[in-house]
Amino acid sequence: MAAQQLDTNNSNQILRHLIGQRITASPYQRISFAEYMDLVLYDPQQGYYATNVAKIGAAGDFFTSPHLGRDFAELLAEQFVEMWQVMERPSSFTLVEMGAGQGIIAADLLRYVQLQHPEFFEALEYIIVEKATALITEQQQRLQEFAKKWERLRWQSLEKIEPDSIVGCCFSNELVDAFPVHRVAIANGQLQEIYVTAPEKSPTPSSFQEVMAEPSTPRLGEYFDLVEVDLTSNTYPDGYRTEVNLVALDWMGAIATRLKRGYLLTIDYGYTTAQYYSPARRDGTLQCHYRHSINYDPYSHIGQQDLTAHVDFTALERQGTLCGMKTLGFTQQALFLMALGLGDRLAANNLGNSGLTLSDTMRRREALHLLINPMGLGGFGVLIQVKGLEKAYPLKGLSPGLR
Repeated sequence: MAAQQLDTNNSNQILRHLIGQRITASPYQRISFAEYMDLVLYDPQQGYYATNVAKIGAAGDFFTSPHLGRDFAELLAEQFVEMWQVMERPSSFTLVEMGAGQGIIAADLLRYVQLQHPEFFEALEYIIVEKATALITEQQQRLQEFAKKWERLRWQSLEKIEPDSIVGCCFSNELVDAFPVHRVAIANGQLQEIYVTAPEKSPTPSSFQEVMAEPSTPRLGEYFDLVEVDLTSNTYPDGYRTEVNLVALDWMGAIATRLKRGYLLTIDYGYTTAQYYSPARRDGTLQCHYRHSINYDPYSHIGQQDLTAHVDFTALERQGTLCGMKTLGFTQQALFLMALGLGDRLAANNLGNSGLTLSDTMRRREALHLLINPMGLGGFGVLIQVKGLEKAYPLKGLSPGLR
């Protein structure tokens, strides 16, 4: 394929050099797209999440639900309180937030439950699992009031959490979409993997190329067996491209191993398998986010833009089942938040009732509507899985969309 040129004004020269070295040292002088994406996003010194913390939020490359105000975290807190009650109020209830971003959810949630649900707060332990050291630093700054006075907040890698030790809920918001994905394609009716190579001898290439070859691991074929999709059938045309998130399956297994009794709540944008691998979606779901705009060139703005791929929720459900978990329900964020009280907050957000100025009232109303906009955040999937509970009662947040 023709080389895709880098944007030399915005690309990270050091990161390009590192990727070039990795390619040169690899068999056949190529790396999987998953390895490329991992370097671009998570290299400890030069990756996007190591150097671009300030670019997350309303003025950055993208924003997430917690950037729209405290309501998102507070409504999540209401769901966690109900989980605690369903579990008969254990004396220790652990929340594990995976991929906590800038620590906004944790800060808003802890302040809220301390005031509104003091009994739950007394039982609560909070663990943050975060890979990016720059984000950990920002989280610790934002949460310093709790870190100093409250002994039940800590940072820990998922690997260091003991098996069968968590009684409570593990949760994430827009984490799985940022896991590195393999890219695959159909060529002459066969499943091929898309690799990244550098055609130049220089260790700091000015361009990268994509090449196709046999899959790097049999797990790619096993993934499609899991979700019951045959990309080599006549349904899919030659040139069809898509992604496979093997990291998500490993992540699911790691959580199931550590969760003794409780819930896993996953919020993200994505589809069911039937939607994800629709023959009409022939270019996959990979997107790049740069300065609040979307593009489809992962080889530009290297280290300066976010790379994401939609989540296959069917794969998460089926992998969870294989790991001893049960799907409690799947719904959309809009329905989830409305069931937890967002509609009541909208109704109460009137000038004179809220104590806010007119401009603040309008801004909050806009933020609440953005959280439930079906064309945006409101269309995100909310998946809740459960383990170790004999009576997994339907939760309030799932009642409108339980299946």
